[in-house]
Amino acid sequence: MSKKIVAVNAGPRKGWNTDTLINEAVKGAQSAGATVEKYDLFRIEKYTGCISCFGCKREKNKGHCICRDGLTPVLNAIRESDGLIIGSPNYLSEMTASFRALYERLIFQNLTYNAENPCCNSHKIPVLLIMTSNAPDTAYRGLVDNYRQVFNGFVGPTEVFVSGDTLQLKDYSKTDWAWSYFDAESKQERHNTIFPLECKKVFDMGCLMVTK
Repeated sequence: MSKKIVAVNAGPRKGWNTDTLINEAVKGAQSAGATVEKYDLFRIEKYTGCISCFGCKREKNKGHCICRDGLTPVLNAIRESDGLIIGSPNYLSEMTASFRALYERLIFQNLTYNAENPCCNSHKIPVLLIMTSNAPDTAYRGLVDNYRQVFNGFVGPTEVFVSGDTLQLKDYSKTDWAWSYFDAESKQERHNTIFPLECKKVFDMGCLMVTK
């Protein structure tokens, strides 16, 4: 039986950096024989982050968020999967609000508040966490390392890939304001030369998630 991988895009822009890298990782997983179910968080039914109802802290609901909304099928799919590919752009030095909503619900449902056994998730799965940013890829290592540590503890062994200095627009000259923070030619050059290598890297990481 083939492994089932869930892919989650927590960015709003179809076909751009985050979505492209996720799709390449998906292709890698599929090349290794996995089936993949993908969710775009900006295109599902309305949802929220954790509402702090503590329903998941009752024994009968252990490991299950009881809030019912657009994230419920995503959480159910992850719970039944053999691996998770999840990606988000960096907005204002954090992941997107959509990423955070899923992250809160995914992690908190497995948190027991028991010092001897802090996590009730007995089905650990590999995770590939992808972040994109217009800042250099070294700018937010602390941020992604913190996420890696939490995913390691509550979801499963986590690999991280960061793509920095990304191309934001096809033509920076068409902006109303002069975006003097950025060297448009340099960004385009990086997108043409480095980004394809990054796509190959996450393809390999997606493949390894299935075969490891």
